[in-house]
Amino acid sequence: MDHHVKDLGLAPSGKARIEWADRDMPVLASIRERFETEKPLDGLRVSACLHVTTETANLMRTLKAGGADIVLCASNPLSTQDDVAAALVSEYGIRTYAIKGEDTESYYNHIDAAIDHKPQITMDDGADVVGRIHASHTQALEHIIGGTEEPTTGVIRLQAMAADGALKYPIISVNDADTKHLFDNRYGTGQSALDGIIRATNRLVAGRTVVVSGYGWCGRGVAMRAEGHGAKVIVCEVDPLRALEAYMDGYRVMPAAEAAKECDIWITVTGDINVIDSPMFDNMKDGAIIANAGHFNCEINITHLREKAVSVREVRPLVEEFVLADGRTIYLLADGRLVNLSCAEGHPASVMDMSFANQALAAEYMVKNAADLEPGVYPVPADIDEGIAALKLKTMGVVIDTLTPEQAAYLNEWRAGTV
Repeated sequence: MDHHVKDLGLAPSGKARIEWADRDMPVLASIRERFETEKPLDGLRVSACLHVTTETANLMRTLKAGGADIVLCASNPLSTQDDVAAALVSEYGIRTYAIKGEDTESYYNHIDAAIDHKPQITMDDGADVVGRIHASHTQALEHIIGGTEEPTTGVIRLQAMAADGALKYPIISVNDADTKHLFDNRYGTGQSALDGIIRATNRLVAGRTVVVSGYGWCGRGVAMRAEGHGAKVIVCEVDPLRALEAYMDGYRVMPAAEAAKECDIWITVTGDINVIDSPMFDNMKDGAIIANAGHFNCEINITHLREKAVSVREVRPLVEEFVLADGRTIYLLADGRLVNLSCAEGHPASVMDMSFANQALAAEYMVKNAADLEPGVYPVPADIDEGIAALKLKTMGVVIDTLTPEQAAYLNEWRAGTV
């Protein structure tokens, strides 16, 4: 198969939505215009494992405009937008393997199809392609010059591989770009996670207690948006600096087992395993809603929750009700998978504009510099990051000051003492 999507008949709807998102992605559009002329990726085979959304479609269009030969598969079984997948195949000629709700076997078959493309560049969201190549498809390594990685979770996995000496090629951590984590993680996750929960449950957030596990940039965004909806926010952390920051930002901070007693809605954004586990389930109040906005659903010990339940049923689409032996109910959203992409449409296009601009320019950078890079995880070069920020400001009509020659000289002169 040169593609595997739900229904090519959905393509017109997908194309219209892709074009709608493109209107709010001017930075990526400007890169696509340059790529169309310069062809910096000409003939390059790219295998991308990303959330198949309208915003991702515009990144794929940009890579193709640059001359890339692309295969795209889904990085999460529930995040695919089927009409977008169809449009990518029939409207834009991009081989796509993604179906919303695909089972585990299909998910990995699709990843294998991307690996069979013999990529020279991998583009990952969660490091599943990288991990699978290193574990069972090592023959693909001979073609690869480098890669990019999008979220915190994937970067953590890659850094562990690099520390263990297992990573065999250089990868740029898009997540480390300021124009990614300061905006995508904070404003994107903050808005879209609440959007997904509200769409799935139709519950009022105001007046409820929202527990946020993790106070990285994603957790900051979720806490900020929950508070903006009128919620009382509790933060759970293991890092003393982040816990202190959350407390100084005005949130209550406490151990997760204690927070469970007050929780109405719980959102995990840590990138770790079993963040909500048995002690929390034992203390959780009746009717609590739990959701995950981190990349993998292992943040919630769903296996243990199923074992504790005396009955399980779906009460709304993507809302499972678990009745425990003592009569309490716990509601799990989207099988613990990314709630913003499973129950809603993911991040708004305007923040993905910067994240995917980083992806496109990181791919271009890798083509030019891969020969000089050892295997490892690298940050997005500062000039790329700053250039994207400048482009974004320009598209928003924001003008900023520049240093005068005198000011620039002063900042670089150590001999100038106090006047």
